[in-house]
Amino acid sequence: NGFFLFQICFLLFAVLYIVSYFIITRYKRKADEQEDEDAIVNRISLFLSTFTLAVSAGAVLLLPFSIISNEILLSFPQNYYIQWLNGSLIHGLWNLASLFSNLCLFVLMPFAFFFLESEGFAGLKKGIRARILETLVMLILLALLILGIVWVASALIDNDAASMESLYDLWEFYLPYLYSCISLMGCLLLLLCTPVGLSRMFTVMGQLLVKPTILEDLDEQMYIITLEEEAIQRKLNGVSSTVEYQTVELERELEKVKSKKTNLERRKKASAWERNLVYPAVMILLLIETSISVLLVALNILYLLVDETAMPKGSGGPGIGNASLSTFGFVGAALEIILIFYLMVSSVVGFYSLRFFENFTPRKDDTTMTKIIGNCVSILVLSSALPVMSRTLGITRFDLLGDFGRFNWLGNFYIVLSYNLLFAIMTTLCLVRKFTSAVREELLKALGLDKLHLSNNPRDSETKPSANGHQKSL
Repeated sequence: NGFFLFQICFLLFAVLYIVSYFIITRYKRKADEQEDEDAIVNRISLFLSTFTLAVSAGAVLLLPFSIISNEILLSFPQNYYIQWLNGSLIHGLWNLASLFSNLCLFVLMPFAFFFLESEGFAGLKKGIRARILETLVMLILLALLILGIVWVASALIDNDAASMESLYDLWEFYLPYLYSCISLMGCLLLLLCTPVGLSRMFTVMGQLLVKPTILEDLDEQMYIITLEEEAIQRKLNGVSSTVEYQTVELERELEKVKSKKTNLERRKKASAWERNLVYPAVMILLLIETSISVLLVALNILYLLVDETAMPKGSGGPGIGNASLSTFGFVGAALEIILIFYLMVSSVVGFYSLRFFENFTPRKDDTTMTKIIGNCVSILVLSSALPVMSRTLGITRFDLLGDFGRFNWLGNFYIVLSYNLLFAIMTTLCLVRKFTSAVREELLKALGLDKLHLSNNPRDSETKPSANGHQKSL
């Protein structure tokens, strides 16, 4: 059984690793193919980042996999072909995901960053060994600093004899306590990102899909954009090569015009059903999923007020294959899985939509290795906190297995209740702001206040076309 479990885990992780490698190499900045010292360091950092991203994907997929496995075991309890899908496999996967998450967060990613930035100590011979030595020294100093901070914080919070004795137990106290703090930070980050992402998803899907052409003449827009492209091309041909800044500015304008022309061509070639059916259906589906998420959080708040077992640590759970985790059986479990994936995608979209992380967004073939490491760490923190957030908000009743369920703050009623209230309020405010922005703009125009630029959307007010067609900064 143990060897079979190892085979299943290895096969799943190999698939995730290959997919993660293709994703990272798509965004990684292309370097020279020469075998120098920096190339070897970059390659090692690339492998470590790929491993971390694969662990993040595994942490995201593990909760839906556990939910669907439980429903399958309930539907076919005596089926010979699904006997391998049992509680020991699920528990083993949760423990491995927790172990690898700790390993990537506290060892591999700090090593990759310090290894990438290291140059070797002064006075030593330069090379890979010198850089590894400097990286190990930096890791030891960082570990001592973090352990000291955790020791002081825990001594101040729990100042009793039992807590003081547990301070000297590294494996049973330090690591779970430290990972509990990281998980709490991840849940707070999800609390900021997910409501923003839920409202931002409508804009993102609107950019990916073809909108209905209501009162629009695409032929006229194509004619205008073609004339504008030809005008910029003539200016670019007439500008002297010595005036570099004018050439760069005209090339940027030409790229923007070509991008608009490509979008117009795509809209023109789209079929009628794609324009008039797919876009409204997707928007309605997003609205339904968001409304269901808010409704489930509101119901979970009521459960928290009247029932103690609604807490994430309220009960141990019936175990895998013993009882359904959803009130509506297999349909409810499928709905939970859809909502979990929707929340994860929304959190990632919201993370890159926040002003503080805008410059963190990876670009195709133009992302440095340092930025890739930062993105992998951020995705790992978000994915590790997703099962905790899903259980805390009442999206699913699946009890966290392994070390994911050892967080002390999950037993605090006021923290869990406040988290649910803040999520419901912030999501509602973001959606109201999203759907009332057009009405707000019209009211500002009617009152004559539109010239004061009171719009809160920085993307809409950064650039504005002037009379001659050039972009001017406000």
